[in-house]
Amino acid sequence: MIAKTTSPPPQVTALWALDAVGALCFALGLAGAIGCFPRPGVALVGFAAIAILGGGMRAIGAGGASYLGVSAARGVISQFRRAVVRRALTPSGVRDAAAGERSAAVVEEVEAQEGFLARYQPLRQASAFAPVILLAAVAFASWVSALILVLTLIPLIVILALVGTAAKDAADRQFLALERLSARFVDRIRALPLILAYQAESREAAVVAQSAEELSDRTLSVLQVAFLSSAALEFFAAIAVALVAVYAGFSLLGLLPVRAPERLDLPRALFVLALAPEFYLPLRRLASAYHDKQVGEAAAARLGPLDVGDPPIRSGSAASHPLRIQFDRVVIAFDGGAVIGPISFVADPGRTTAIVGATGSGKSSLLKLLVGLTVCTSGKVTIDGRPMDLDGADPNSLAWIGQSPMILPLTIAENIGLARPGARRREIEAAALEVGLAPVLQGRTHGLDAPLDERGSGLSGGERRRIAMARALLKDAPVVLMDEPTADLDAVAEQAFIGLIQRMGSGRTILLATHSDALASIAHQVVRLA
Repeated sequence: MIAKTTSPPPQVTALWALDAVGALCFALGLAGAIGCFPRPGVALVGFAAIAILGGGMRAIGAGGASYLGVSAARGVISQFRRAVVRRALTPSGVRDAAAGERSAAVVEEVEAQEGFLARYQPLRQASAFAPVILLAAVAFASWVSALILVLTLIPLIVILALVGTAAKDAADRQFLALERLSARFVDRIRALPLILAYQAESREAAVVAQSAEELSDRTLSVLQVAFLSSAALEFFAAIAVALVAVYAGFSLLGLLPVRAPERLDLPRALFVLALAPEFYLPLRRLASAYHDKQVGEAAAARLGPLDVGDPPIRSGSAASHPLRIQFDRVVIAFDGGAVIGPISFVADPGRTTAIVGATGSGKSSLLKLLVGLTVCTSGKVTIDGRPMDLDGADPNSLAWIGQSPMILPLTIAENIGLARPGARRREIEAAALEVGLAPVLQGRTHGLDAPLDERGSGLSGGERRRIAMARALLKDAPVVLMDEPTADLDAVAEQAFIGLIQRMGSGRTILLATHSDALASIAHQVVRLA
């Protein structure tokens, strides 16, 4: 899991150490320079130079650590989001979670890892060694002041442990509410025609508003706990600095009610006073990022079902066992009275079946029936003699080529590789070349590694479909479904696609819905819908 297995780069830890050493140098230079008065000389210049050097070290350390931490976190998150997207788009991932939950995982829950990786983890390491360095320096100048700092730290640790448990519970509840709201919103958008048909928009809007209000309340609860931990830390830090200041001042003035166990002069007292707030600074920084820890770990727990480990590489050829698909008196009824069917035909294994008919006759609906996007009102579909369930055929046995293939903001190779997670690079390249993507790859600087956006980055409709065909080849599924694969193509491009489809059909059961007579002519059988 990203929140448990990723460590900050060693450069970030080194920069936070530089910040702590810089604080030590600045306090030493300041105390030494003031101690030079009223007889300033060469020593004053030296101590001033040490103070300036310490300030520069702090600027470089804190600024550089923050910059490198964010850069490293963005790189890890980018890789992790790609892994989550691949897992969410696999058939098992699609069936495991609702669309809204997958959206929340890819967007909110992965993004919530940035604060954990960029701020909390580096600061946690800094808080482990920086106070020790500063405490050792304080103890060298005044062991009583060091004892005061340690004694005020003990109750603070107890309070932060108690607050941390409450913060974790609040963050878990917040992400659960966010996930439910996302799932509810996406599902209501998909069911919008049905909601409008039954005039239930007001009721559903009230339900979504109630869920949003619940999320707002839980977010405030998380922030309240975070503010409580910060307030406790600030309180004990102020108490510690005040006690050190009182002790140092009374010791210098000789006003302590008991005999001082040590003797302080002005430079040592100033050195201790300068370092007292620095002792708590790493912990204060950590407390400010503690909310990032709770949010990041809660998000990581929610990402648990989307295991992003390396997927197994499929062996063997699924296409060597083409399937027999039988439609037996299938009827599909839609809201509003439209009815398709009854339809009966058999798609023989290893052969191509073309489904033709006028627009609205049900060609695409029959294909969607196999992938579970619609259900039959009556009749049945059997695959190799076994009745198909309501969710459609086994997704691992299907490859889909549609009119508008989905393109994700990934590279060309990654877009093709979505069809079979774990595919080797040479397999992806072979599939791309077989479907005629060579001109596309040659025309882009990085070839297969050329990045695409969700709009295709200039790919034509035909090039998008070639990517879809490369996916189908790579998946090597025994059944290939094609929905108008040559629509809107000119005659030359259509003939090229027809040749590709013929080569792809070897050893596979192909069902294609088309208006094209040229494409239908290559089929072993043609099913005409009225």
